[in-house]
Amino acid sequence: MLFRRKRKDYSSAPLSRMAFKRLLHDKPAIISISVILFATIIAIAGYLITPDSTPEANLQFLELATKRPGFKVGMLKVRNNEATKHINFFYKMLFGVAPNYEEIPFSSYKIQGSDMLLTSYTDSKEDVPNIKRIPLADIAFALAVDSTGKLPFIRRGDNILYKDIEGGNKVIPLAELQQKVIKENISSRTFLFGSDRYGRDVLSQLMIGTRVSLSVGFIAIAISLLIGITLGAIAGYFGGFIDNIIVWFINVVWSVPTLLLVIAITFVLGKGFWQVFIAVGLTMWVEVARVVRGQVLSIREKEFVEAARALGYKNGRIIFRHILPNVMGPVIVISAANFASAILLEAGLSFLGIGVQPPTPSWGSMIKENYGYIILDYAFLALLPGIAIMIMVLAFMLLGNALRDALDVRAVGNE
Repeated sequence: MLFRRKRKDYSSAPLSRMAFKRLLHDKPAIISISVILFATIIAIAGYLITPDSTPEANLQFLELATKRPGFKVGMLKVRNNEATKHINFFYKMLFGVAPNYEEIPFSSYKIQGSDMLLTSYTDSKEDVPNIKRIPLADIAFALAVDSTGKLPFIRRGDNILYKDIEGGNKVIPLAELQQKVIKENISSRTFLFGSDRYGRDVLSQLMIGTRVSLSVGFIAIAISLLIGITLGAIAGYFGGFIDNIIVWFINVVWSVPTLLLVIAITFVLGKGFWQVFIAVGLTMWVEVARVVRGQVLSIREKEFVEAARALGYKNGRIIFRHILPNVMGPVIVISAANFASAILLEAGLSFLGIGVQPPTPSWGSMIKENYGYIILDYAFLALLPGIAIMIMVLAFMLLGNALRDALDVRAVGNE
């Protein structure tokens, strides 16, 4: 018995610290929390870390449609003839930013004097290669093009004279311009998770879709907790006629199928980003209200509540300062399960076309757009968002189970 495992003693610790310590010793809970934190970081960083940082991750390359994961292609960045748009850090993180250049996929290129001969990308051997001649100055600089569309640059010997839209007339040696274009305007783009039928980067779509799913979960849970805790606490504490009215209302809402109620609310509020949040939140408060009501009914007769009444405290203070802190354990557990349900509801609504509307990427809308490829060689287009939904739902369900065990005071003595 020398190697007998030492028993963890939580008996002298506060209940909150006791639950936290027990949660840290639950491996599925740690994995779930890690997955949720990782997804949260992706959702918050948003366009700062996505390969495609354009608004809604909607940069399309039709010639690169339905490419497999790991596909890599050369890109020529042609500077737009517009003034540089200065976007701050937080604006880009939240909304993305339109690039100052146009990207052109190519198979090969050749610099010939002050021009570039660019062979456009094609994956078909039967297509005749399309070769474009593009001036190097037009590639590298934002030129002050006049109303006739004439490019304001000329070549004089080994120099290029051009008129920049921001800096006026300038001169650059041809050799320096060639090196500048090769170094700064020629790059490669890798589609780690492939591209969809519009040539959009699937990885970027998945990452921005994470923001949509987690946002729906957080806001829906906030709405459900606000309504559910309020109605449940009032019904459980006051009882009588008020309790009967609230219980009747809860039973009426409870009797309507959740998905059907969400669809009905969505039709009333309209289709869109924020409408989904409100619709999902307004259908998830019932379970919270029932749990809170039951807990309050059992706690309101406790000695400390009677003592608070005897001291003349107002009902509001008794409910919020003395009763609700003792019912938050079950509420936290049910909130984790409701978070998973909210993600599934949002995906289902988007799949049906009444949730988040294109071009905003959503895991449900990605499955809708690509489910036809499941029987073809491009099943990954529908499987990847499906796997993302599965992982997030599983993470929240495992976290809910872990929280239930950690907050179960009766199990502490068995440690």
